[in-house]
Amino acid sequence: MRGYRIQRAPAIRDLLAAGESFSFEFMPPKTEEDERKLWLAIRQLEPLAPTFVSVTYGAGGSTRDRTVRVTGRIAEETTLTPVGHLTAVNHSVAELRQVIGSYAAVGVRNVLALRGDPPGDPNGQWVPHPAGFAYAEELVRLVRASGEFCVGVAAFPEKHPRSPDPDTDAAYFVQKCRAGADFAITQMFFHTDDYLKLRDRVTARGCQVPIIPCVMPITSVRTFERIVVLSGAKYPPELASRIREHADDRAAVRQIGVEYAAGMCERLLAEGVPGLHFCTLNGSRATLEIYQHLGLQDRARSSGSAAPMTA
Repeated sequence: MRGYRIQRAPAIRDLLAAGESFSFEFMPPKTEEDERKLWLAIRQLEPLAPTFVSVTYGAGGSTRDRTVRVTGRIAEETTLTPVGHLTAVNHSVAELRQVIGSYAAVGVRNVLALRGDPPGDPNGQWVPHPAGFAYAEELVRLVRASGEFCVGVAAFPEKHPRSPDPDTDAAYFVQKCRAGADFAITQMFFHTDDYLKLRDRVTARGCQVPIIPCVMPITSVRTFERIVVLSGAKYPPELASRIREHADDRAAVRQIGVEYAAGMCERLLAEGVPGLHFCTLNGSRATLEIYQHLGLQDRARSSGSAAPMTA
């Protein structure tokens, strides 16, 4: 495959080397109304000058075209540095090359390479495409061989559900890094000790790839039950109790979620994390509130890691 030369955006590895990273995650829209809300959130968060933003990729490639289109539009029409997601689910190697080429064509040079979950049931049996990949490290090698890309991977504070134990999971993670990963973003979590223990296990194996913790503030009971509970993420019983106690008061639920997330962020920053990655659910209010509570915009400016304000 002919290598792509991408010059528009800075590499995430270079931005991370410059200082703390503060970044946002968006989902590709399913309808025109969803797209309107997405772009409203993007424009409201853009003045915060995040280090980068990422756009997720649906199970089985279900949002492939929308993900590439939205990621490319962010690169073209905003001051933001986008990271495109890519999963191996239901894709042949030829199809994966095509997606990588699509990212290159729209000026995206940063890619998060994920094996992905089985479509329909995240906990179902993993069946690789007969002409595809079985492991994320294979996808990392493909992206790195396809041009001047910076590659990220996933990390699992609670270990991957298919890993037999945390130490084995850390070994798998290090394999992905040695295959060419430049950085990692965790799955969402609610216990900061889980992240810190993961970081210690990885460091003990001689791997220094920066692992960015992903934080998702709970903004509604629906968010909690659909995303947190169904994902299998461990959550503090007292947090769940407080949220359900105020189920009829949306403002109170959002405040509880924001305060808990902000407390996590404070401890993570005190522990020297490379940055914070916020799962926005295509909304801006909760993230803005956390930013204001912690003074993250001024902190990002002082660290010098914010993305350059050029299109």
